[in-house]
Amino acid sequence: MTPTNGAGAGRADVTGPIRLGVPTSTGELLIITGMSGAGRSTAAKVLEDLGWYVVDNLPPQLIESLLELTTTAGREVPRLAVAVDVRGRSFFAALRTALADLDDRGIGHRVLFLDATDEALVRRFESVRRPHPLQGEGRLLDGIVRERALLDELRQFADTVVDTSYLNVHQLAHHVTDVFGDAAGPALRVSVVSFGFKYGLPLDADHVADVRFLPNPFWVPELRPHTGLDPDVRAYVLGQPGAEPFLTAYARALEPVLAGYVREKKSYATIAIGCTGGKHRSVAMSEEFAGMLRAAGVAASTVHRDLGRE
Repeated sequence: MTPTNGAGAGRADVTGPIRLGVPTSTGELLIITGMSGAGRSTAAKVLEDLGWYVVDNLPPQLIESLLELTTTAGREVPRLAVAVDVRGRSFFAALRTALADLDDRGIGHRVLFLDATDEALVRRFESVRRPHPLQGEGRLLDGIVRERALLDELRQFADTVVDTSYLNVHQLAHHVTDVFGDAAGPALRVSVVSFGFKYGLPLDADHVADVRFLPNPFWVPELRPHTGLDPDVRAYVLGQPGAEPFLTAYARALEPVLAGYVREKKSYATIAIGCTGGKHRSVAMSEEFAGMLRAAGVAASTVHRDLGRE
């Protein structure tokens, strides 16, 4: 995967700015959870480097007690992160109740859920030669399946889901820093991910767009070896009938959605744009769309998940 922060300007205008306010709260509570092997430890270390006070493997029942300890004598910890995982076993089952209690007390919090495909998790566990925490006497995949079923409901109401299947530790660190590094930054950050449908949908996509309606540069011999980052490929894709009208209409359709995310305190959104192989059309359209969002005042970056896989 090749993450970029291209600044390509959009060719079509988005009607009016998408107004995304900056949060004004002085303290933050972040719950880090997700699949074992998906990168929780890496995320926790990055947050610690960013100045967060991080507590690992805390039983959910103690979250409120920890908050009380960190706010005594007027010494509030501005950014507190708590990592919770299945190592807590019975304690983990109480996480939903603990989060509901925080809601009842009006204590704001966010949930970061780290996920990855079964195949990626199997490779990671095998590379370190460690069993899965829920594997028991069964196979490694049995433990992964049990954990995924256990966490399914929690994943549904997470504020931020990050698919780490194709991310190395440096790329994951970039993601975490981008979303949680600046307490005074934008209220919402958008990642525009290009991908190939033949490799499957991104697990963390909030919205998916299909640009396979455009002619494929793969069938143009002089363009085939290049990618959507190449100026000639980009010009070819964006010059096709329907390309720019699609981008303009899609940006307008997402305006109320992104504004709604801000109202609901959702800090990160992933918009996935796919073509067949994730090399030409989706890359060019993602770069153009991210540029349009930035021109409208949205903090947008691009990730090209499947570049280099062919």
